[in-house]
Amino acid sequence: MGDFSQTLVDLDAGGADAARLAGRVVDWLVAEGVVLAERTDCVLGQPSGHPPGPHWDRAVGDDWDFEPSDGLAVHTVRTGFTSGADMPGAAICPRCGVATPLGTGTWARFGAAMRTWYDTGAATVDCPACVAAVAVPDWGWDEAPLGFGCLGFEFWNWPPLTDAFRARLAGLLDGHRTVYIWGAL
Repeated sequence: MGDFSQTLVDLDAGGADAARLAGRVVDWLVAEGVVLAERTDCVLGQPSGHPPGPHWDRAVGDDWDFEPSDGLAVHTVRTGFTSGADMPGAAICPRCGVATPLGTGTWARFGAAMRTWYDTGAATVDCPACVAAVAVPDWGWDEAPLGFGCLGFEFWNWPPLTDAFRARLAGLLDGHRTVYIWGAL
């Protein structure tokens, strides 16, 4: 079995909001006993994260068959979050709902916009169907979701997080839109 992550990405937090909102969420998670306050070497790809707390099970369903083996990485810089090795087959326009297949030429347009978004914080891709200029973080994705934001909560090797837990965490983000990404390496 490989490593897997579950990430809740705030699509609306800017750089100035990210640290404040991250602190609010981590304080809540620590108060609930879901994670510990001290940071250790417990996450993949980051120098440190928050290990599971004594009440980590408050974040997961009753049917878990393993305990978390790693912790929570909190990202507070502009990041493109993926589900791992899989990439989506289509981008879904939030304006008209049309799914655009991501062939070689289409991926090139989206890839260039994603790089611009990463470098500058703003980029759009014109929808081929309705011609609307759509911001990179606003696009939907089939099968293998992507998330673009300055704030992400990445749980490594935890049992599945419940919808209720994810909703409570999202409720601390000032009404911002979020996307949930599950992925494996």
